Amino acid sequence: MKLKALSLGEGLGEASNMKINIIMPKMGESINEGTIIKWHKKVGDAVKKDEIIFEISTDKVDTEIPSPNDGILVDIKVFEQETVAVDTVVATLETDINNFKAESPGPDNPAEESKPAEAFSTKQVGGAIIEIPMPKMGESVMEGTIIKWHKKAGDAVKKDEILFEITTDKVDTEIPSPEEGTITEILVGEQETVYVGTIVAKISAKGGITPEPEIQNKQTKMEFVESAAFSDSSANVIEGFDTVSPQSLRNKPGNKFYSPLVLSIAQKENISFEELENIKGTGIENRVTKKDIFTYLENRKNIPVKKLAISVEPIEKIKTENKVQWKEDEDFIKEPMDNIRQKIMQHMVKSRDTSVHVAAINEIDMSKIHNFIKNNKDVYLKRENVKLTYLPFIAFAVIKALKHYPYVNASIDGTNIVLKKHINLGFAVALEPNGLIVPNIKNADEKNIKGLAKALVDLTNKAKTKKLSVDDITGGTFTITNYGVFGSLFGTPIINQPEVAILGVGAVTKRPVVVEIEGIDSITIKPMMYLSLSHDHRLVDGMLSGRFLKYVKDYLENFDFSIM
Repeated sequence: MKLKALSLGEGLGEASNMKINIIMPKMGESINEGTIIKWHKKVGDAVKKDEIIFEISTDKVDTEIPSPNDGILVDIKVFEQETVAVDTVVATLETDINNFKAESPGPDNPAEESKPAEAFSTKQVGGAIIEIPMPKMGESVMEGTIIKWHKKAGDAVKKDEILFEITTDKVDTEIPSPEEGTITEILVGEQETVYVGTIVAKISAKGGITPEPEIQNKQTKMEFVESAAFSDSSANVIEGFDTVSPQSLRNKPGNKFYSPLVLSIAQKENISFEELENIKGTGIENRVTKKDIFTYLENRKNIPVKKLAISVEPIEKIKTENKVQWKEDEDFIKEPMDNIRQKIMQHMVKSRDTSVHVAAINEIDMSKIHNFIKNNKDVYLKRENVKLTYLPFIAFAVIKALKHYPYVNASIDGTNIVLKKHINLGFAVALEPNGLIVPNIKNADEKNIKGLAKALVDLTNKAKTKKLSVDDITGGTFTITNYGVFGSLFGTPIINQPEVAILGVGAVTKRPVVVEIEGIDSITIKPMMYLSLSHDHRLVDGMLSGRFLKYVKDYLENFDFSIM
């Protein structure tokens, strides 16, 4: 998720004798480190104020870091994929061009010592080696897979001529050459997945060098590995399709190239290989694109579907609806975590080791709210463009309880209790395929039910489309996690640091309960819900957590709809 550039002058650097130290910024209350995922500038480059210098990733957000001033980047101390603590100096900026001198002048070029900033243009000169990185194809895209090379080492390329094709979880696309020249080296082979910013190839600009023998050998080795992959007899086949080996797909007369994205769509829509072969492709070399397959689906009417196999490359394994398919000789598979999952893991371990977790659970009769939603949801949708769900009512009751019990809305700083004037209500949003983020509604205590409902929808949509800002995910004071949306009845969630409690919302389910009517016990069916409060026993003890939950319970069971 790439966010807007940070505002300047807030902790980005500190000046010393015309030089500014660029530091790893603090991106949130609980964030203590960051990882540099891409440098947009190199040593010697001139930069302007507010121009993006590098990108970082934390357990909360990925964002771009701008330059705090005009100047020359004279030193880079922390490199791509390195993780350092907040406030670590990652680079140095010289703000006085007249003071700038190259750090390492060549012995045959003494004039280099006093070369001004203008000489360090980012434009490559003839014969220079240009590194081709894996491009960033979207705000949340952290990696890409090369699905086809259109050139090999030693080939001449023209500017804007297609070099290779990639696929990400967002898009398939073709990557053109930035300059005219000769490919000297290919570093990442077909079907290999690498992080954004990883160098995948090198080009010698026009007039450059001829590939060395070892480069040719590396390319030959890559081609051998590719051919060996297709000689494996065990096909990795999408669940629900009959078996066809990669070799048969490779050698089938008239067989087209299909990207993983197209194959994934075909699997989900039950499109057979025979149907794929008959879809007219509009991509390069008549390749079937995402648009082609969706057009076909729109036009398909009552066509009988024959179940044939669609094999997916690489052949080692695939995931289909969170299921892993295994080769016969495999007992286990090691799969590296992506960056966001690693950060979530670290954040959860830190929270476990920081807070003394205790959980309390209450059962809530949601009959009044259930009936109100049932009778009024169409009216509110049409009149207010608000979709009524249980969550805004729960959030409203929680806000009232937090105002009544402010220590549940607090945090701990050493041996001090930090009480918060406003309530910034966070809520957990699940992200595909396996992620989580917690945006928060600022000053939620100033909103009514409709305002909360709209804010919940807005922030959820921003989270799922990777458009959250840094402000959206920092400064929270209390969090709600709605695991009930997945059918769970109750759970014991981990506290979102540096908060001291988190409310878990279970599914509302109809079940038999005992009620007393005019002194007589009877059994009736009611929509019931469990609420669980995980709280930090360093501050919130059993009495406070019990009273807090009881307040929420009473408010929901006796909701005053006149406020609507």
